[in-house]
Amino acid sequence: MILDSDAVTHGIQLAVAPVFLLTAVSGMIGAIAGRLARIIDRARLLEDRARESTDDDFLERAFHELRELRLRGRLANGGIALLTLCAFLIGLTIIVLFVGETTGFQISRWAVGGFLAGVVSFLLALLCFLTETIIASRLLNFHMPDRG
Repeated sequence: MILDSDAVTHGIQLAVAPVFLLTAVSGMIGAIAGRLARIIDRARLLEDRARESTDDDFLERAFHELRELRLRGRLANGGIALLTLCAFLIGLTIIVLFVGETTGFQISRWAVGGFLAGVVSFLLALLCFLTETIIASRLLNFHMPDRG
């Protein structure tokens, strides 16, 4: 089987377009992984303080925040899983586009399906990220005494 250089060139051009989405996915994974690390650090700190505390008011606040941190962690993990799925589907799309263009196999429907599934995964990951950030900002009450 001899590959036509024009077909290979066109296949590469088609396959390069989804690579830009992979760049966005890798940036999002980094951002969410950073948030997850901070969530874990905060949860460990609260757990350590709660073990040593005898203040019932503090324990109640700590347990409430730990529940919120658990939810945020689940959302972050879900976002990372969806982004990983997105990257996998986009990678498959690139392979399908390249193979379809260079071999003549009629598999363009697979490429469309893989790309759309990847975009849907990316959008769902964005919703996880948005939800996690909304929950994080709800926790900002600083437990300061009222001086009024």
